[in-house]
Amino acid sequence: MRGSVRSILTGLAALFALFLALRGLVWVGGAVDQPIAYLLMTVLYLGTVGLCLLVTSGALPEAGPDADEDVGEMLTTAQHGPARLPQWVLGIALAMALSMPNVIALSVAPASRTAPFGTWYVGAIGLLMTIVMVRRRPWTAWIGVLLLALSTMLWIGVLPALSLGLIGSAVWVLAAQLLVMGMDRAARDTSRLAQLQRTASAWRAAQRGRQRERRVQVQRALAVAGPILSRAIERSGELSEQERVEARIAEGQLRDELRGGRLLDDGVRAELDAARRRGATVIVLDEGGLDDLDEAQLGAIRALVAGAVHDAHSDRLFIRASTHPQIAVTVVGRSARGGALSDEDTVDLWREIARP
Repeated sequence: MRGSVRSILTGLAALFALFLALRGLVWVGGAVDQPIAYLLMTVLYLGTVGLCLLVTSGALPEAGPDADEDVGEMLTTAQHGPARLPQWVLGIALAMALSMPNVIALSVAPASRTAPFGTWYVGAIGLLMTIVMVRRRPWTAWIGVLLLALSTMLWIGVLPALSLGLIGSAVWVLAAQLLVMGMDRAARDTSRLAQLQRTASAWRAAQRGRQRERRVQVQRALAVAGPILSRAIERSGELSEQERVEARIAEGQLRDELRGGRLLDDGVRAELDAARRRGATVIVLDEGGLDDLDEAQLGAIRALVAGAVHDAHSDRLFIRASTHPQIAVTVVGRSARGGALSDEDTVDLWREIARP
């Protein structure tokens, strides 16, 4: 569909250029003193229009300081729109804008310079510069309009030039520039909207994944804590000392599953359980620092965490997944000073597990 629209627009521009050229060949109401030069310039003009319409070897815009604008241009450039004209075609177009008004004016009789066949170059160069503008060379297009205006005013005067199509040619070029700017803005907005939609979709997918993971963690924790909780409810809290220990361990396991899911595997759970059974208080906290790691990397980190807990003899253990760019997990152990836990406990373990 895009290719067919481009072909239709290219065909319309070519037909319009051919119409202007044929209109210039109708020598009615005046004389042409140099018909060969006149005809040669007409053929060269049609060839220049063909180059501007068909040559597609221009380079795409490169990313620069105005990255957003470059992205907008690229979205409507080349395969998605008109490509930039190469420099050599621009030189030919400017040479045509400079030479054609002068050659046509010299080719016709002085009395015929305001006749339709003597001023057809005004619309012709306007069309050529409009094509140049659409092909993303705005400075070249406006320089061509300026050259056309100076040459036309020089040969037929300011007011006749303005009344015989110079204003219309400038309006065509301006309309083409506004159209291209509108296309780029719309493409840029569409790109940003698509990016926002992709980001929102990724966020929703991540949230669904976390919700599923959280449900699995809760189910696993309830499977462990469910029996002791049921006994506590049945006996109205009247539990034996062993059952109280099991209840505290079950509570810790439940907290681990809810607050440190990505830090846990069977090996880590076993070591945490062993630490609690020997009387240590264990706190596990995952603040999201491991979300960007794959399973192999997580497995290596979990093995190191399990080893650190196994070797620890602290009264309190704090295991935290770090958001530091180099540290994945921090394991801190504190022991009671003087036999009682306080805020001034001695730090007897500090281990930082590096991010893979």
